[in-house]
Amino acid sequence: MRVSVLSCTRFLGSIYGLLQVVALLSLVLLLLKAVQFYLHRRWLLKAVQQFPSPPSHWLFGHKQQFQKDQELQQTLKWAEEFPCAHPRWLWGSRVTILVYDPDYMKVILGRPDPKPDISYRNIAPWLGYGLLLLNGQKWFQHRRLLTPAFHSDILKPYVGIMADSVRVMLDKWEKLIIQNSYLEIFEHISLMTLDTIMKCAFSHEGSIQVERKYHNYIQAVGDLSNLSFSRGRNLFYQNDVIYWLTPEGHWYQRACQLAHQHTDRVTKQRKARLQEEGELEKIRKKRHLDFLDMLLFAKMENGSSLSDKDLRAEVDTFMFAGHDTTASGFAWILYALATHPQHQQRCREEIQSLLGDETSITWDHLNKLPYTTMCIKEALRIYPPVPNIGKQLSKPITFPDGRSLPKGLQLKTPASNSKSNSNIKIFNSLFLSYLLSVSFHPPRGRNSTHY
Repeated sequence: MRVSVLSCTRFLGSIYGLLQVVALLSLVLLLLKAVQFYLHRRWLLKAVQQFPSPPSHWLFGHKQQFQKDQELQQTLKWAEEFPCAHPRWLWGSRVTILVYDPDYMKVILGRPDPKPDISYRNIAPWLGYGLLLLNGQKWFQHRRLLTPAFHSDILKPYVGIMADSVRVMLDKWEKLIIQNSYLEIFEHISLMTLDTIMKCAFSHEGSIQVERKYHNYIQAVGDLSNLSFSRGRNLFYQNDVIYWLTPEGHWYQRACQLAHQHTDRVTKQRKARLQEEGELEKIRKKRHLDFLDMLLFAKMENGSSLSDKDLRAEVDTFMFAGHDTTASGFAWILYALATHPQHQQRCREEIQSLLGDETSITWDHLNKLPYTTMCIKEALRIYPPVPNIGKQLSKPITFPDGRSLPKGLQLKTPASNSKSNSNIKIFNSLFLSYLLSVSFHPPRGRNSTHY
Protein backbone atom coordinates (compact mmCIF):
# COMPACT_ATOMS: atom_id res chain seq x y z
CA MET A 1 0.00 0.00 0.00
CA ARG A 2 2.84 2.36 0.91
CA VAL A 3 4.59 1.50 -2.35
CA SER A 4 1.41 2.34 -4.30
CA VAL A 5 0.99 5.70 -2.54
CA LEU A 6 4.67 6.49 -3.05
CA SER A 7 4.46 5.65 -6.78
CA CYS A 8 1.37 7.84 -7.14
CA THR A 9 3.13 10.72 -5.34
CA ARG A 10 6.16 10.42 -7.62
CA PHE A 11 3.93 10.33 -10.71
CA LEU A 12 2.06 13.46 -9.62
CA GLY A 13 5.37 15.12 -8.85
CA SER A 14 6.70 14.37 -12.33
CA ILE A 15 3.49 15.70 -13.92
CA TYR A 16 3.76 18.87 -11.84
CA GLY A 17 7.39 19.28 -12.87
CA LEU A 18 6.48 18.81 -16.53
CA LEU A 19 3.74 21.43 -16.23
CA GLN A 20 6.23 23.84 -14.68
CA VAL A 21 8.60 23.34 -17.62
CA VAL A 22 5.74 23.88 -20.11
CA ALA A 23 4.63 27.01 -18.26
CA LEU A 24 8.19 28.35 -18.22
CA LEU A 25 8.69 27.67 -21.92
CA SER A 26 5.33 29.31 -22.70
CA LEU A 27 6.33 32.36 -20.67
CA VAL A 28 9.68 32.59 -22.48
CA LEU A 29 7.94 32.24 -25.86
CA LEU A 30 5.42 34.92 -24.87
CA LEU A 31 8.22 37.27 -23.85
CA LEU A 32 10.06 36.65 -27.11
CA LYS A 33 6.88 37.41 -29.08
CA ALA A 34 6.36 40.58 -27.03
CA VAL A 35 9.93 41.72 -27.73
CA GLN A 36 9.52 40.87 -31.42
CA PHE A 37 6.24 42.83 -31.54
CA TYR A 38 7.84 45.82 -29.77
CA LEU A 39 10.90 45.91 -32.05
CA HIS A 40 8.86 45.51 -35.23
CA ARG A 41 6.37 48.20 -34.17
CA ARG A 42 9.22 50.57 -33.33
CA TRP A 43 10.73 49.96 -36.78
CA LEU A 44 7.34 50.62 -38.43
CA LEU A 45 6.84 53.85 -36.47
CA LYS A 46 10.24 55.07 -37.59
CA ALA A 47 9.61 53.98 -41.19
CA VAL A 48 6.36 55.99 -41.52
CA GLN A 49 7.35 58.99 -39.38
CA GLN A 50 7.37 61.31 -42.43
CA PHE A 51 3.70 60.50 -43.07
CA PRO A 52 1.28 61.85 -40.43
CA SER A 53 -1.81 59.81 -39.59
CA PRO A 54 -4.69 59.87 -37.10
CA PRO A 55 -3.81 58.58 -33.59
CA SER A 56 -3.92 54.79 -33.40
CA HIS A 57 -4.13 52.20 -30.61
CA TRP A 58 -0.87 50.36 -29.94
CA LEU A 59 -2.58 46.96 -30.43
CA PHE A 60 -5.81 47.48 -32.41
CA GLY A 61 -4.54 50.22 -34.73
CA HIS A 62 -7.30 52.30 -36.33
CA LYS A 63 -9.95 49.61 -36.01
CA GLN A 64 -11.82 51.41 -33.23
CA GLN A 65 -12.14 54.54 -35.39
CA PHE A 66 -14.10 52.78 -38.12
CA GLN A 67 -17.81 52.37 -37.49
CA LYS A 68 -19.69 49.59 -39.23
CA ASP A 69 -20.20 50.28 -42.97
CA GLN A 70 -18.42 53.65 -42.62
CA GLU A 71 -14.90 52.66 -43.71
CA LEU A 72 -15.07 54.39 -47.09
CA GLN A 73 -16.40 57.64 -45.61
CA GLN A 74 -13.69 57.68 -42.94
CA THR A 75 -10.97 56.92 -45.50
CA LEU A 76 -12.14 59.79 -47.72
CA LYS A 77 -12.14 62.14 -44.73
CA TRP A 78 -8.55 61.21 -43.87
CA ALA A 79 -7.48 61.56 -47.51
CA GLU A 80 -8.59 65.21 -47.38
CA GLU A 81 -6.82 65.76 -44.06
CA PHE A 82 -3.51 64.09 -45.00
CA PRO A 83 -2.34 64.99 -48.54
CA CYS A 84 -0.83 62.43 -50.93
CA ALA A 85 -0.71 59.44 -48.57
CA HIS A 86 -1.17 58.35 -44.96
CA PRO A 87 -0.53 55.21 -42.85
CA ARG A 88 -3.49 52.97 -42.01
CA TRP A 89 -2.79 50.77 -38.96
CA LEU A 90 -4.73 47.51 -39.21
CA TRP A 91 -3.27 46.55 -35.84
CA GLY A 92 -0.18 47.35 -33.81
CA SER A 93 2.33 45.46 -35.95
CA ARG A 94 0.80 45.91 -39.39
CA VAL A 95 0.54 49.17 -41.30
CA THR A 96 -0.36 49.93 -44.90
CA ILE A 97 0.38 53.22 -46.64
CA LEU A 98 -2.70 54.39 -48.54
CA VAL A 99 -1.55 56.37 -51.60
CA TYR A 100 -3.92 58.61 -53.56
CA ASP A 101 -1.73 61.27 -55.17
CA PRO A 102 -1.19 60.89 -58.96
CA ASP A 103 2.50 61.82 -58.81
CA TYR A 104 3.08 59.29 -56.03
CA MET A 105 1.24 56.64 -58.01
CA LYS A 106 3.39 57.22 -61.10
CA VAL A 107 6.49 56.40 -59.05
CA ILE A 108 4.92 53.28 -57.51
CA LEU A 109 3.35 51.84 -60.65
CA GLY A 110 6.58 52.35 -62.58
CA ARG A 111 8.36 49.82 -60.33
CA PRO A 112 8.21 45.99 -60.46
CA ASP A 113 7.38 45.57 -56.76
CA PRO A 114 5.65 42.27 -55.92
CA LYS A 115 2.21 41.75 -54.42
CA PRO A 116 2.26 41.58 -50.59
CA ASP A 117 2.02 37.97 -49.42
CA ILE A 118 0.26 38.83 -46.17
CA SER A 119 -2.58 40.61 -48.00
CA TYR A 120 -3.20 37.95 -50.63
CA ARG A 121 -2.53 34.76 -48.70
CA ASN A 122 -6.05 34.75 -47.23
CA ILE A 123 -7.52 33.98 -50.65
CA ALA A 124 -4.83 31.47 -51.67
CA PRO A 125 -6.76 28.43 -50.30
CA TRP A 126 -9.66 29.48 -52.53
CA LEU A 127 -8.05 30.75 -55.76
CA GLY A 128 -4.64 29.10 -55.56
CA TYR A 129 -1.56 30.66 -57.11
CA GLY A 130 -2.85 31.60 -60.52
CA LEU A 131 -2.30 34.82 -62.44
CA LEU A 132 -3.88 36.94 -59.68
CA LEU A 133 -1.52 35.81 -56.90
CA LEU A 134 1.65 34.89 -58.78
CA ASN A 135 4.75 37.07 -58.82
CA GLY A 136 7.99 37.17 -60.78
CA GLN A 137 9.01 34.83 -63.57
CA LYS A 138 6.16 32.37 -63.09
CA TRP A 139 3.65 35.22 -63.45
CA PHE A 140 5.26 36.23 -66.77
CA GLN A 141 5.12 32.61 -67.99
CA HIS A 142 1.42 32.26 -67.21
CA ARG A 143 0.64 35.74 -68.58
CA ARG A 144 2.35 34.93 -71.88
CA LEU A 145 0.56 31.58 -71.99
CA LEU A 146 -2.92 33.04 -71.46
CA THR A 147 -2.74 36.28 -73.49
CA PRO A 148 -3.93 34.66 -76.78
CA ALA A 149 -7.19 33.61 -75.08
CA PHE A 150 -8.27 37.27 -74.97
CA HIS A 151 -7.49 38.27 -78.55
CA SER A 152 -10.21 40.46 -80.08
CA ASP A 153 -10.80 37.89 -82.83
CA ILE A 154 -11.86 35.45 -80.09
CA LEU A 155 -14.16 37.96 -78.43
CA LYS A 156 -16.09 39.01 -81.54
CA PRO A 157 -18.03 35.72 -82.04
CA TYR A 158 -19.10 35.82 -78.38
CA VAL A 159 -21.39 38.81 -78.93
CA GLY A 160 -24.34 36.59 -79.85
CA ILE A 161 -23.78 34.31 -76.85
CA MET A 162 -23.66 37.28 -74.49
CA ALA A 163 -26.81 38.75 -75.99
CA ASP A 164 -28.65 35.47 -75.45
CA SER A 165 -27.57 35.43 -71.77
CA VAL A 166 -28.91 38.97 -71.27
CA ARG A 167 -32.23 38.04 -72.92
CA VAL A 168 -32.66 35.11 -70.53
CA MET A 169 -32.11 37.44 -67.57
CA LEU A 170 -34.55 40.03 -68.92
CA ASP A 171 -37.20 37.35 -69.42
CA LYS A 172 -36.79 36.36 -65.76
CA TRP A 173 -37.12 39.99 -64.67
CA GLU A 174 -40.32 40.44 -66.67
CA LYS A 175 -41.92 37.67 -64.63
CA LEU A 176 -40.52 38.84 -61.29
CA ILE A 177 -41.64 42.47 -61.52
CA ILE A 178 -45.23 41.32 -61.78
CA GLN A 179 -44.88 40.25 -58.14
CA ASN A 180 -42.74 43.18 -56.94
CA SER A 181 -41.56 46.32 -58.70
CA TYR A 182 -38.35 46.29 -56.60
CA LEU A 183 -35.73 43.81 -57.63
CA GLU A 184 -32.38 42.88 -56.08
CA ILE A 185 -30.37 42.67 -59.27
CA PHE A 186 -26.87 41.62 -58.20
CA GLU A 187 -27.49 37.87 -57.96
CA HIS A 188 -29.30 37.89 -61.31
CA ILE A 189 -26.45 39.77 -62.96
CA SER A 190 -23.91 37.41 -61.34
CA LEU A 191 -25.73 34.40 -62.80
CA MET A 192 -25.86 36.12 -66.19
CA THR A 193 -22.12 36.90 -66.23
CA LEU A 194 -21.33 33.38 -64.96
CA ASP A 195 -23.55 31.98 -67.72
CA THR A 196 -21.65 34.09 -70.24
CA ILE A 197 -18.14 33.14 -69.18
CA MET A 198 -19.06 29.48 -68.83
CA LYS A 199 -20.22 29.41 -72.45
CA CYS A 200 -17.51 31.64 -73.90
CA ALA A 201 -14.43 30.54 -71.96
CA PHE A 202 -15.29 27.07 -70.65
CA SER A 203 -17.26 25.55 -73.58
CA HIS A 204 -20.34 25.00 -71.40
CA GLU A 205 -23.62 23.93 -72.99
CA GLY A 206 -26.93 24.76 -71.35
CA SER A 207 -28.05 27.75 -69.28
CA ILE A 208 -26.54 28.51 -65.90
CA GLN A 209 -29.38 30.92 -65.19
CA VAL A 210 -32.11 28.29 -65.24
CA GLU A 211 -30.16 25.48 -63.55
CA ARG A 212 -30.56 25.95 -59.78
CA LYS A 213 -27.43 23.97 -58.88
CA TYR A 214 -25.19 26.88 -59.90
CA HIS A 215 -26.74 29.23 -57.33
CA ASN A 216 -24.62 27.47 -54.67
CA TYR A 217 -21.45 28.55 -56.46
CA ILE A 218 -22.60 32.19 -56.57
CA GLN A 219 -23.37 32.04 -52.84
CA ALA A 220 -20.00 30.42 -52.09
CA VAL A 221 -18.14 33.18 -53.99
CA GLY A 222 -19.99 35.84 -52.01
CA ASP A 223 -19.20 34.10 -48.72
CA LEU A 224 -15.51 33.66 -49.59
CA SER A 225 -15.16 37.31 -50.57
CA ASN A 226 -16.71 38.53 -47.32
CA LEU A 227 -14.80 36.05 -45.13
CA SER A 228 -11.45 36.89 -46.77
CA PHE A 229 -12.09 40.60 -46.24
CA SER A 230 -13.06 40.21 -42.58
CA ARG A 231 -10.14 37.89 -41.84
CA GLY A 232 -7.67 40.45 -43.17
CA ARG A 233 -8.86 42.91 -40.52
CA ASN A 234 -8.79 40.58 -37.52
CA LEU A 235 -5.48 40.35 -35.64
CA PHE A 236 -6.29 37.00 -34.05
CA TYR A 237 -7.28 35.33 -37.35
CA GLN A 238 -3.83 35.77 -38.93
CA ASN A 239 -2.66 32.47 -37.47
CA ASP A 240 -3.95 29.64 -39.67
CA VAL A 241 -4.28 27.16 -36.80
CA ILE A 242 -6.45 29.53 -34.79
CA TYR A 243 -8.52 30.61 -37.81
CA TRP A 244 -9.35 27.08 -39.00
CA LEU A 245 -10.67 26.26 -35.50
CA THR A 246 -13.14 29.18 -35.50
CA PRO A 247 -16.72 29.07 -36.91
CA GLU A 248 -15.61 31.52 -39.63
CA GLY A 249 -12.72 29.19 -40.54
CA HIS A 250 -15.08 26.21 -40.86
CA TRP A 251 -17.43 28.34 -42.96
CA TYR A 252 -14.54 29.38 -45.22
CA GLN A 253 -13.51 25.75 -45.74
CA ARG A 254 -17.07 24.70 -46.62
CA ALA A 255 -17.40 27.56 -49.12
CA CYS A 256 -13.98 26.66 -50.62
CA GLN A 257 -15.14 23.09 -51.07
CA LEU A 258 -18.28 24.20 -52.91
CA ALA A 259 -16.31 26.54 -55.19
CA HIS A 260 -13.71 23.86 -55.98
CA GLN A 261 -16.39 21.25 -56.67
CA HIS A 262 -17.85 23.55 -59.31
CA THR A 263 -14.57 24.32 -61.09
CA ASP A 264 -13.35 20.72 -60.85
CA ARG A 265 -16.62 19.53 -62.39
CA VAL A 266 -16.26 21.99 -65.28
CA THR A 267 -12.69 20.85 -65.98
CA LYS A 268 -13.55 17.15 -65.68
CA GLN A 269 -16.51 17.47 -68.05
CA ARG A 270 -14.41 19.26 -70.65
CA LYS A 271 -11.63 16.67 -70.43
CA ALA A 272 -14.21 13.90 -70.91
CA ARG A 273 -15.71 15.73 -73.88
CA LEU A 274 -12.30 16.04 -75.52
CA GLN A 275 -12.02 12.24 -75.46
CA GLU A 276 -15.09 11.90 -77.68
CA GLU A 277 -14.60 11.06 -81.31
CA GLY A 278 -14.59 14.12 -83.53
CA GLU A 279 -14.21 16.67 -80.72
CA LEU A 280 -10.46 17.00 -81.12
CA GLU A 281 -10.97 17.53 -84.85
CA LYS A 282 -13.28 20.46 -84.07
CA ILE A 283 -10.63 21.92 -81.79
CA ARG A 284 -7.94 21.64 -84.48
CA LYS A 285 -10.14 23.54 -86.95
CA LYS A 286 -10.54 26.47 -84.56
CA ARG A 287 -8.35 29.47 -85.29
CA HIS A 288 -8.35 30.38 -81.58
CA LEU A 289 -8.99 28.12 -78.59
CA ASP A 290 -11.37 28.84 -75.72
CA PHE A 291 -9.75 29.69 -72.41
CA LEU A 292 -10.15 26.22 -70.87
CA ASP A 293 -9.04 24.41 -74.01
CA MET A 294 -5.98 26.63 -74.14
CA LEU A 295 -5.13 25.64 -70.55
CA LEU A 296 -5.62 21.94 -71.28
CA PHE A 297 -3.42 22.04 -74.38
CA ALA A 298 -0.90 24.53 -73.01
CA LYS A 299 2.81 23.78 -73.00
CA MET A 300 5.25 25.62 -70.78
CA GLU A 301 8.65 26.78 -72.03
CA ASN A 302 10.21 23.48 -70.93
CA GLY A 303 7.62 21.51 -72.93
CA SER A 304 5.61 20.29 -69.94
CA SER A 305 1.86 20.76 -69.50
CA LEU A 306 0.35 22.77 -66.67
CA SER A 307 0.25 20.78 -63.44
CA ASP A 308 -3.18 19.92 -62.00
CA LYS A 309 -2.51 22.43 -59.23
CA ASP A 310 -1.70 25.25 -61.69
CA LEU A 311 -4.64 24.30 -63.90
CA ARG A 312 -7.10 24.47 -61.02
CA ALA A 313 -5.63 27.80 -59.83
CA GLU A 314 -6.15 29.43 -63.24
CA VAL A 315 -9.65 28.00 -63.64
CA ASP A 316 -10.64 29.14 -60.12
CA THR A 317 -9.12 32.58 -60.72
CA PHE A 318 -10.79 33.25 -64.06
CA MET A 319 -14.10 31.67 -63.08
CA PHE A 320 -14.25 34.14 -60.18
CA ALA A 321 -12.62 37.19 -61.77
CA GLY A 322 -14.42 36.65 -65.07
CA HIS A 323 -17.91 36.90 -63.62
CA ASP A 324 -17.89 38.49 -60.15
CA THR A 325 -16.01 41.73 -60.81
CA THR A 326 -17.92 42.21 -64.07
CA ALA A 327 -21.23 41.67 -62.28
CA SER A 328 -20.23 44.06 -59.50
CA GLY A 329 -19.13 46.75 -61.94
CA PHE A 330 -22.22 46.36 -64.04
CA ALA A 331 -24.61 46.51 -61.06
CA TRP A 332 -23.00 49.79 -60.00
CA ILE A 333 -23.23 51.14 -63.55
CA LEU A 334 -26.98 50.54 -63.40
CA TYR A 335 -27.11 52.17 -59.97
CA ALA A 336 -25.26 55.24 -61.29
CA LEU A 337 -27.64 55.54 -64.23
CA ALA A 338 -30.64 55.02 -61.95
CA THR A 339 -29.54 57.96 -59.80
CA HIS A 340 -28.89 60.12 -62.88
CA PRO A 341 -31.97 59.60 -65.08
CA GLN A 342 -30.98 62.32 -67.53
CA HIS A 343 -27.81 60.42 -68.47
CA GLN A 344 -29.73 57.14 -68.56
CA GLN A 345 -32.15 58.70 -71.06
CA ARG A 346 -29.31 60.03 -73.26
CA CYS A 347 -27.75 56.54 -73.33
CA ARG A 348 -31.11 55.02 -74.23
CA GLU A 349 -31.67 57.51 -77.04
CA GLU A 350 -28.16 56.88 -78.39
CA ILE A 351 -28.73 53.14 -78.43
CA GLN A 352 -32.22 53.35 -79.97
CA SER A 353 -30.98 55.78 -82.64
CA LEU A 354 -28.14 53.44 -83.55
CA LEU A 355 -30.22 50.26 -83.71
CA GLY A 356 -33.34 51.64 -85.38
CA ASP A 357 -35.49 48.66 -86.38
CA GLU A 358 -32.70 46.14 -85.75
CA THR A 359 -33.12 43.75 -82.83
CA SER A 360 -29.62 42.30 -82.63
CA ILE A 361 -26.50 44.13 -81.50
CA THR A 362 -23.28 43.34 -83.33
CA TRP A 363 -19.61 43.97 -82.63
CA ASP A 364 -19.59 46.88 -85.08
CA HIS A 365 -22.35 48.64 -83.13
CA LEU A 366 -20.20 48.79 -80.02
CA ASN A 367 -17.78 51.28 -81.61
CA LYS A 368 -20.62 53.72 -82.18
CA LEU A 369 -21.78 54.33 -78.61
CA PRO A 370 -19.49 57.16 -77.41
CA TYR A 371 -21.81 58.65 -74.77
CA THR A 372 -22.80 55.26 -73.35
CA THR A 373 -19.14 54.25 -73.18
CA MET A 374 -18.25 57.49 -71.36
CA CYS A 375 -20.99 56.81 -68.78
CA ILE A 376 -19.68 53.27 -68.31
CA LYS A 377 -16.11 54.48 -67.75
CA GLU A 378 -17.20 57.20 -65.34
CA ALA A 379 -19.30 54.75 -63.31
CA LEU A 380 -16.32 52.37 -63.12
CA ARG A 381 -14.16 55.27 -61.94
CA ILE A 382 -16.58 56.21 -59.15
CA TYR A 383 -17.58 52.65 -58.19
CA PRO A 384 -14.59 50.45 -59.10
CA PRO A 385 -15.15 46.67 -58.72
CA VAL A 386 -11.52 46.39 -57.54
CA PRO A 387 -10.83 49.61 -55.62
CA ASN A 388 -7.12 49.16 -54.94
CA ILE A 389 -4.03 47.07 -55.55
CA GLY A 390 -1.32 46.17 -53.07
CA LYS A 391 2.46 46.39 -53.44
CA GLN A 392 5.30 45.42 -51.12
CA LEU A 393 8.39 47.55 -51.57
CA SER A 394 11.33 45.47 -52.79
CA LYS A 395 13.66 48.44 -52.30
CA PRO A 396 13.41 51.94 -50.77
CA ILE A 397 11.30 54.50 -52.57
CA THR A 398 11.50 58.30 -52.71
CA PHE A 399 8.51 60.39 -53.78
CA PRO A 400 8.55 63.71 -55.72
CA ASP A 401 8.19 65.80 -52.54
CA GLY A 402 11.29 64.18 -50.98
CA ARG A 403 9.51 61.89 -48.53
CA SER A 404 10.64 58.27 -48.59
CA LEU A 405 9.78 54.76 -47.37
CA PRO A 406 12.12 51.82 -46.71
CA LYS A 407 12.10 48.36 -48.22
CA GLY A 408 9.46 45.95 -46.87
CA LEU A 409 6.54 48.33 -46.33
CA GLN A 410 3.16 47.68 -47.92
CA LEU A 411 1.37 50.21 -50.09
CA LYS A 412 -2.12 50.41 -51.53
CA THR A 413 -2.97 52.50 -54.57
CA PRO A 414 -6.28 52.94 -56.43
CA ALA A 415 -6.63 50.30 -59.11
CA SER A 416 -7.06 51.20 -62.76
CA ASN A 417 -10.60 50.20 -63.74
CA SER A 418 -10.61 51.50 -67.26
CA LYS A 419 -10.32 47.89 -68.51
CA SER A 420 -9.24 47.14 -72.05
CA ASN A 421 -11.15 48.49 -75.04
CA SER A 422 -12.42 45.03 -75.94
CA ASN A 423 -13.69 44.33 -72.44
CA ILE A 424 -15.53 47.65 -72.26
CA LYS A 425 -17.09 47.10 -75.65
CA ILE A 426 -18.34 43.63 -74.92
CA PHE A 427 -19.09 43.22 -71.23
CA ASN A 428 -20.52 46.67 -70.67
CA SER A 429 -21.78 48.26 -73.88
CA LEU A 430 -23.48 45.06 -75.00
CA PHE A 431 -25.23 44.35 -71.72
CA LEU A 432 -26.22 47.97 -71.27
CA SER A 433 -27.57 48.21 -74.80
CA TYR A 434 -30.07 45.46 -74.09
CA LEU A 435 -30.92 46.47 -70.54
CA LEU A 436 -31.67 50.08 -71.44
CA SER A 437 -34.71 48.91 -73.33
CA VAL A 438 -36.28 49.35 -69.88
CA SER A 439 -35.93 52.02 -67.19
CA PHE A 440 -34.04 51.82 -63.89
CA HIS A 441 -34.84 53.95 -60.86
CA PRO A 442 -32.92 54.33 -57.57
CA PRO A 443 -33.97 52.26 -54.54
CA ARG A 444 -36.22 53.86 -51.96
CA GLY A 445 -34.64 52.91 -48.67
CA ARG A 446 -33.85 49.40 -49.83
CA ASN A 447 -30.76 47.68 -51.27
CA SER A 448 -32.38 47.10 -54.62
CA THR A 449 -32.87 48.82 -57.93
CA HIS A 450 -36.35 49.75 -59.13
CA TYR A 451 -36.78 48.25 -62.58
